[in-house]
Amino acid sequence: MKPQSAFLHEALQIALTAANPLALVPAHLPAPPKGRTLVVGGGKAAASMAKAVEDNWPAEAPLSGLVVTRYRHGLPLQRIEVVEASHPLPDGRGEQAAARMLEAIAQLGADDLLLVLVSGGGSSLLALPVEGVTLKELRTVTKALLACGAAIQEINTVRKHLTRFSGGQVAALSKAPVCALILSDVVGDDPSYIASGPCAPDPDTFADAHALLQRYRIEPPPAVAAYLRRGLDGEIADTPKPGAPEFDRTQNRIIGCARSVLAMAQSWLEQQGVHVLNLGEIEGESSRVARLHAELIADRLKTMQRPFALLSGGETTVTVKNTNGRGGRNTEYLLALGLALDEAARAWAIACDTDGIDGTEDNAGAIWTPDSLRRARSAGLDAAAMLDANDAYGFFGTLHDLVVTGPTRTNVNDFRLVLLT
Repeated sequence: MKPQSAFLHEALQIALTAANPLALVPAHLPAPPKGRTLVVGGGKAAASMAKAVEDNWPAEAPLSGLVVTRYRHGLPLQRIEVVEASHPLPDGRGEQAAARMLEAIAQLGADDLLLVLVSGGGSSLLALPVEGVTLKELRTVTKALLACGAAIQEINTVRKHLTRFSGGQVAALSKAPVCALILSDVVGDDPSYIASGPCAPDPDTFADAHALLQRYRIEPPPAVAAYLRRGLDGEIADTPKPGAPEFDRTQNRIIGCARSVLAMAQSWLEQQGVHVLNLGEIEGESSRVARLHAELIADRLKTMQRPFALLSGGETTVTVKNTNGRGGRNTEYLLALGLALDEAARAWAIACDTDGIDGTEDNAGAIWTPDSLRRARSAGLDAAAMLDANDAYGFFGTLHDLVVTGPTRTNVNDFRLVLLT
């Protein structure tokens, strides 16, 4: 086996390769229509998905469009315009691009095709507020939801009822057949929650959105509260529901997901002679998930065959206690894991977000080594205090153990690997 640090980095690259839209999109492209094809969409993988469409679309077939991706995630394309906007909090560039997309969709006819490219991050990048709600007010609600520890499905239940490019509304607007190619960043791969489901029937209601804000004790701006109240009172039509006729001409195709990425990573690890326990996709508070994983390792420590790997994906959450803290759910997981593990276990670990950004910093995640705590003590770091302060980035940055990939232009959420050799 290679040195453990290099081995962990190579495992991450295997995962990223399995999630590469340039390889995933072509097999799922529909046939060109009689008329023209309009490409729209958004997400962290939007530019690479659009490039895959351009590279594999017949030169003689009409093709145009517009997609939105995160800042620094764009690519130069010829037939599809790429706009960069803000994530995780929306900005005016994404708002304006979404409005332009809806205008273009409204011009399509029955002989045309609407090709929608959907990936994680699309909810914020395509955040076009409903009438009567400003972008600033939408940002306020989004920020509160991100900080309270709500699951992505819960966050998107609210956003679907406050934005116009979500909850099946794109499919409802189009007179042309709709094909949505979806790179899933949601546990369970339900199209109605990935980027807030622009082309999927929405099972959630205004009542669900209202209840979630109450559950997390979020007091929305008055305009948001008034809009939701109008929805509760039936003054505003809810989002399109399962069984609506517009979905008879709509396809939602999952082209890649965490499960397939974990399966490829497991296969590669086993080829290297590693015994693998694949836990699949996991949700929950990052630090709590880490402690559960440490307990699982402790239970198996005496009986496991080495080298052994604990593999998992999905999307954990962080309840922010310190608004000045730095880090994301993967570095928080790693720091909590390292504190919970017995140092005698001699564990190595990597935890990264496959989009290349963990939280709001510049890193994808970090690496834990068997001597991380010893090196931290030598550097004067209090690991437990830094975890409590949501400053895992500062911890791993000081140790020079951050993983920085730059934009990967894909997104199937977290990749976590704990290795015992």
